[in-house]
Amino acid sequence: MLDLRFDNRFVEELPGDTNPENRRRQVPGAMWSPVAPTPVAAPRLLAWSPEMAQALGIDVATVRSKAFADVFGGNALVEGMRPFAANYGGHQFGSWAGQLGDGRAITLGEVLGRDGGRWELQLKGAGPTPYSRTADGRAVLRSSVREFLCSEAMHHLGIPTTRALSLVATGESVVRDMFYDGHPQAEPGAVVCRVAPSFIRFGSFELPASRGELDLLRTLIGFCIRRDFPHLGGEGEAVWGDWFVEVCERTAILIDGWMRVGFVHGVMNTDNMSILGQTIDYGPYGWIDDYDPDWTPNTTDAGRRRYRFGQQANVAFWNLHQLANALATVFDSHDPLYAGLDRYVERFSQAERETVARKLGLAGYREDDGVLMKDLQALMHAAEVDMTLWFRGLMDVDPQAPTLAPLEDAFYDGAKRAHHEGALQDWLARYAARLREDTLSPEARRERMRLANPRYVLRNYLAQQAIDRATEGDLGGIEALLDVMRRPYDDQPGREAIAARRPDWARNRPGCSQLSCSS
Repeated sequence: MLDLRFDNRFVEELPGDTNPENRRRQVPGAMWSPVAPTPVAAPRLLAWSPEMAQALGIDVATVRSKAFADVFGGNALVEGMRPFAANYGGHQFGSWAGQLGDGRAITLGEVLGRDGGRWELQLKGAGPTPYSRTADGRAVLRSSVREFLCSEAMHHLGIPTTRALSLVATGESVVRDMFYDGHPQAEPGAVVCRVAPSFIRFGSFELPASRGELDLLRTLIGFCIRRDFPHLGGEGEAVWGDWFVEVCERTAILIDGWMRVGFVHGVMNTDNMSILGQTIDYGPYGWIDDYDPDWTPNTTDAGRRRYRFGQQANVAFWNLHQLANALATVFDSHDPLYAGLDRYVERFSQAERETVARKLGLAGYREDDGVLMKDLQALMHAAEVDMTLWFRGLMDVDPQAPTLAPLEDAFYDGAKRAHHEGALQDWLARYAARLREDTLSPEARRERMRLANPRYVLRNYLAQQAIDRATEGDLGGIEALLDVMRRPYDDQPGREAIAARRPDWARNRPGCSQLSCSS
């Protein structure tokens, strides 16, 4: 029996759509529309997160029951659920897109977990909503596997993120043109239940501001602070200003986390930015293999590369500026908004310095450490060096006699390695000299580096291999990756292959290096 404690404040405290029709349309004056999931042919549980189930108070027997697959595949509701699709807008690739909303995500309700924490349960791929525009509201297995795995992998990496409870096959096919090139194919469908304290986005505030619905905007701000930032307390513009500063701080910490582990979101539109500073909406994301600040996994962004790896901090600032523009319509003074944007710059710079010290195994940061890191990144780019493997191997470099030996597995191109060997050796000599000046013991340095530099990340080719196996009915790849990614900073004997650099066959293969927004 699925016994959950619901506390549906979003639909109870914010104005909803009074039109019951589930058809595509503009929805003014409302933050949500009531809509139930569309039933599927044969819901079947493929994977689940034991950690997330435990947090929600759901036992193993319940997860493995038919009733669980029915609910989280979209075929049944339980008492207390108030399903809805949220209404929001956003800037997409730098341009205002107007109303967007949950086009294929339907929230079942807000649950109070075992510890009293709030969790919104949202089905992605559960059918059409008034915000589906020209789409069918469904999701395919490949994108659902990617979202399920990456949500949990990011959590265990220590990066703020939405979570995933379950992955359910629908027993139906979904037609998608993966690269929008005129070659649509039928693919197996699936539904992910993703979980977060809140799915409110920057675009949630932008839409009412763009429509001049200022009372609605004020209501949303007050609600968001009361529910999601209760520690701020009180009412009024001073509290609103403190709230915006905290949103900026959380966003700075998030982006620094992405950069530390080599994650590229791929589609940092303002409707894909969480007000809580969590990673949200796992679409055409990717993981840096060979270090390249200009790389983006999103084929839609291949020309402009707006959302490339090295641009993410700047894009986050731009997105925060658009949020500030929306909030400015109801702020008497814009000074708190400028203060928030300034705080983003300060906090990101601080986090970046801390990350440099952690990744290099230093007790603290000096200005020349930033130069040391930038010089290394330039060499890694030129020599085609794997980011994850280099920093993990750097733990084993002997400061008394530094050589490239512990780093050999990080090179993708032998000729480039040979060409840059002298410069790399010179860099290692500088690094070793810096370590000899540092106050950390060798043991403390190694542990500091281990906890900053993951051994395992969810490389795209690994996710694609799991997808290929799942498509053929073998769920072992999903289970293995989910288990490995629970301990990404630990060496796991027997799982060395999952830590290896990207194989040559995956360099340009769709799903391994090239992805689109298609799902």
